[in-house]
Amino acid sequence: MSNKIVDSHCHLNFPQFKDNLKEVVQKALDNKVSKMLTISTKLNEINELEEISNVYPEVYNSIGVHPHECKNYKNLSLEDLLKYTKNPKCIGIGETGLDFYYENSPKELQTKLFKIHIEAARKSSLPLIVHTRNADIETIQILKSEMKKEKFFGLIHCFSTSQELAESAIDLGLYISLSGIVTFDKSNELRNIIKELPVDRLLVETDAPYLAPVPYRGKCNEPAYLIKTAQFISNLLGISFENFAKHTTNNFYKLFTKAKQ
Repeated sequence: MSNKIVDSHCHLNFPQFKDNLKEVVQKALDNKVSKMLTISTKLNEINELEEISNVYPEVYNSIGVHPHECKNYKNLSLEDLLKYTKNPKCIGIGETGLDFYYENSPKELQTKLFKIHIEAARKSSLPLIVHTRNADIETIQILKSEMKKEKFFGLIHCFSTSQELAESAIDLGLYISLSGIVTFDKSNELRNIIKELPVDRLLVETDAPYLAPVPYRGKCNEPAYLIKTAQFISNLLGISFENFAKHTTNNFYKLFTKAKQ
């Protein structure tokens, strides 16, 4: 298992994988990806996610509402999320958080649902999967405020922004998940931040079908391409791929305790 990696965030139910999911999963396994976590962005896709995670032993799923989708879940309740966590393959809450770049949903509503997801993470003892874009300050404030109320666990998904967010997340006991963005030509600042992060708090992800790493940039991303991101980061950190794979895989299981190795 020391040279195996885990895709901690992908979207295997998206249309890009509808006709070839079996091949996509097998290709991932052939490229050292031992497990995949397929992420919920809205509640009406949960049946698809559960079906995928039940068909493929290597795949788990989460439950949650993406910030873009909040406008369609104005009356979301705690129970709306918790009832799905009883499925043994459901191992995380989210993705949730704040996205003020597009602001497809009102900021106030995003904040309201973010806090509901945090409470669901507490009640279920499952980790929170946080999406944040153009909202680092607000995200940090909410995470700090809610952590003071009662502890929860989680990660910042697809980290690509500020050192302040990374340091705040680490201070709060959260993990940082890195995507193919780190391989992009214009990501020098991001790479400098990552060099200073503790490897025992890092995870890796594809966010497939988005954000394919170099040399696949511009193509449909898939879990098999995670190996390129992991190799790139291990080189960046000056450690062997095997060492990096061991750390990030162990970190995944420490955080997602419901997943089976």
